[in-house]
Amino acid sequence: MEEINFKELFKFFISKISIVLSTTILFFIGGFLYVNYILTPMYHSSTTLILVSDNKNESSNIIQSDVLLNKNLVTTYSEIVKSRTVLKQVIDKVDLDISVEELSKKITVTSVEDTEIIKIEVSNKDNKIAKKITETTATVFMDEVQNIYNLTNVSIVDKAYLEKKPYNIKPFKQLIISSGIGFVIGTVIIFLIFYFDTSIKSGNDIEEKLGLSVIGNVTYVEDKNKKRKKNKGR
Repeated sequence: MEEINFKELFKFFISKISIVLSTTILFFIGGFLYVNYILTPMYHSSTTLILVSDNKNESSNIIQSDVLLNKNLVTTYSEIVKSRTVLKQVIDKVDLDISVEELSKKITVTSVEDTEIIKIEVSNKDNKIAKKITETTATVFMDEVQNIYNLTNVSIVDKAYLEKKPYNIKPFKQLIISSGIGFVIGTVIIFLIFYFDTSIKSGNDIEEKLGLSVIGNVTYVEDKNKKRKKNKGR
């Protein structure tokens, strides 16, 4: 592999800096157009549910058996949230024009480790619809649990909220990233041009690349008289 002269590379880079500036500006403009005119804003809304004791006749302290039962039910309940039965009801109640599979992709259900808490998060391009889907999913799920298990051991901790800012649009960060990509691409282009350029530019190149000694240099001198005659002829 040919050794790279970093001093020459730096000089070459400076001479071709316009390529880097061009690609950086081009990607900055592309990023700006993408963020402001192409990228669809998406909004999050979430609610958290907790499994509580269903023993109304017991004391206010939750007994150990209830805690163990609820922890075992967390995983099962998480699956019920995204079941076709629940999602079909959500589609009907919110009057959504999408399939169960499409709605399922918009909903994320997670359980907080070592707790009895379930988090339902919905993403949608309409923040009001996202909030409505979240609220409806939680309500339908709680009703379904009562129908299946005859239990009322689910309560809402945090209600669904109306998100004002889209989670997928961060103009400053995204423009910095797109500009950085443009800078890197421009730098790579310059490096490739330099690396694959086999032309001889100086006597040093002959000595380094061909291993030959340079006896002397022939300098091109423009004939001023000839130039004057050309100008007169015009």
